[in-house]
Amino acid sequence: MFSPSRDQVRRFFFDTWAKYRAGQALAGAEVPALQVILAHPEYHPVLDDPERYREREYPPELGETNPFMHLSMHLAIAEQVSIDQPAGVRERHRLLAERRGDVMQAEHELIDCLAEMIWQAQRGGTTYDAEAYLACVDRKLGSVG
Repeated sequence: MFSPSRDQVRRFFFDTWAKYRAGQALAGAEVPALQVILAHPEYHPVLDDPERYREREYPPELGETNPFMHLSMHLAIAEQVSIDQPAGVRERHRLLAERRGDVMQAEHELIDCLAEMIWQAQRGGTTYDAEAYLACVDRKLGSVG
């Protein structure tokens, strides 16, 4: 399992954005990363200023979203959907996107559930609970009108 450091993740997003802005060709994971970056213009100023944001902390108690974590979660969701892992996530993603009328909104719903499951696993010192994750997504589907 690939487990990049915080610095590697940040460098990846900074470099992807810089290459895009310079008109350079993107390859591999840079392509979906750029799509996520473009869908989040609120993070463009961060990505434009690596010297300022490379070491920035985003403590949860300040209530500010960590842009690098958020973008990474989008990539994780895209990977889950592409391989349908956990089984059924692809269909749930499709249904949420259809019902919300917006793929990005559907991904944000999934990110909420994924973040909750990661937090629970870290807090309890347990493994990731795919069933609880899908149950969370199902609750969101049930709340979609």
